[in-house]
Amino acid sequence: MKLRKQEYGNCNMVGKNIERLRKQKGIKQKDFISKMQILGCDINPTSYSKLEGQIRIASDKEIYVIAKILNVKIDELFS
Repeated sequence: MKLRKQEYGNCNMVGKNIERLRKQKGIKQKDFISKMQILGCDINPTSYSKLEGQIRIASDKEIYVIAKILNVKIDELFS
């Protein structure tokens, strides 16, 4: 598992948990982005990386789609 190069930011509350859950499920970042795009979330790798790194705000649509892909309740992304 690759280690994060930069410290986490403070622009969202969910990025760190999204990264942890995605890695627990063994989903590579590029595959996760593809799943998001299939579900109608237009996101590129840089933008997604910033979301996980808490460097940018996560939209409600992104949070909804991410929870759906990870098969978790939205609340779990915030805990």
